[in-house]
Order: sequence, then C-alpha cells, then structure tokens
Amino acid sequence: MEPQILISPDKNSIVKIDQGELVSFLKNKEELIHQKGQLGWRNSDTEMFPVIGPTEATDFMVSTPKGNAFQDQHGLLRELSYTLMESGKNFAAFQKDYVANTLVINSKFPEKSTKGNLSWPYDFSFIKGYELSNDSLKITFEIEAEKGMPFMLGYHPAFKLSGDYSEICKTKAHEISIQKIMDGGSTAYPVLKTQEIKLIKNKGFNISIKTTGFDNFMLWTEVPNMLCIEPITAYPYTEGEPPLSEKLFYLSNGKDSFEVVITPFKDTFINSVYL
Repeated sequence: MEPQILISPDKNSIVKIDQGELVSFLKNKEELIHQKGQLGWRNSDTEMFPVIGPTEATDFMVSTPKGNAFQDQHGLLRELSYTLMESGKNFAAFQKDYVANTLVINSKFPEKSTKGNLSWPYDFSFIKGYELSNDSLKITFEIEAEKGMPFMLGYHPAFKLSGDYSEICKTKAHEISIQKIMDGGSTAYPVLKTQEIKLIKNKGFNISIKTTGFDNFMLWTEVPNMLCIEPITAYPYTEGEPPLSEKLFYLSNGKDSFEVVITPFKDTFINSVYL
C-alpha cells in the first residue's frame, strides 16, 4: 500500500498516512507528529483494542462472556494490517477485520511476552477514517461487532516536542508538566472525565485534542522530545481495582463510533500566561 497524502483545501496542512498510521501532520510546514527513528517511541500512532493496559498482570488472559482470550498489552488490533477502503484529496479510510478465535502472531514474543499467539472470541470490523480540513484533522473509529462484546478502546498518537521540558498539557481543571508526566512512569499519567486537552508550547503551534466517546486521556513519555496524548474509554491502572476489571469494559451496541479532532492553533495570550 502506497502512503496516502492528504492536503487541506487551503494547501496549508499536509498529512501523510502510511499503512493506516499517521506519520506526519504539517501545519504551515511545522511538523506536529513524532517521527519514527527519533528518540522516544518506534511509532507515530497506533490503536489499543480490544483491551488497554497490563495484560501481563493476568498472565495475558482476558475473561469474556465467551470464554478466556490471550491478549498482550493494549490488545491484538495492532498486530493486524489495514486495508485501504477509500481515499481522496483530503480524506482516507482504512479497515481491519478479525474472525473470532483466529490466532494472531504476537510480535512481542519471545522478547517481551510469553505468549506466541493472541486471539479474541468475537468477530469484529474496525474502521479508521481521516478527514483533513483547513483547521483540523478529524480521526474517526467505527467498530462493528456482536452486541454485548466487551472492549476497551484507546488511540495512541505521539506529538513532537521541543525537548526543553517547556510544554504543558492543560484542561479546564489541570495543568501538567512534561516532567510530571515522565515521573508517572510506564502506567502513564491519567487525565480523567474530560473530552478535551490542549498541548501548550512556547513556540510554534499549540494543539487542541477534542474527543467524542472517550471521556478520558492517558499521557505518556520517557523523553522530553515527544509526548503521547492518548484518548481512552477507561484508565486501566486504577488503584484498588483488579487488573482488567469488567468495570473497565464498554459493551458493544453492534456498531459504535468514536472521534478525535486534532486542531493546531496559535494563541499568544495562552502561551504567555501558562509558560
């Protein structure tokens, strides 16, 4: 599959998608996305489905109404390949399909996992759509599955930072520094019960991320030059709750939709006040 290049109507924004993965978002020639090969993470974005979080805590086993399934951290969806469904000048849509109980090779085995194969006891279809406007990039997720199928969903994009620890993540209730996120470690920093978060910088474009259907975020990085800002349906590391508790799972309606809107913006007042 050739990379897809999306161009906004005003020609000021360019998005590159490789095998369904968002690998570049240029706004007025400024790169907003963490680049593969740079320090921090080997990817630019991915999805977490049908589970989020520490499956090693349950010996990689997830309990469902249809029996147990083996899942590695953040699920098996990332082990599947996208097929291009449609594309145009400023949009593209990709799809992954899974047949219940099909064994999927686990790329983390044997270095980081004891399970060579993963599986899930339900069929599902997962569609990822992109639409680039003059102002923003909208990313949609549509999941078709049997009604009642339990699942967790997370989107895991990585954004480029300056490397000098100057950025701040801001919601109506919180301001979180890069150092504080790094101190949170591998479990990621939770920002719960909110549908919008802003990445505020001292130069270049700030970024607003608004969501529909997620209601929570996780923030993760181990380096100051990139930050993963991850919309999630549930935070999996809740103290006092058992790993992969059934309370964390959303139940399928047969067809469910989720949305993330990434909007670059400049606001000198915000920058001067918070930095």
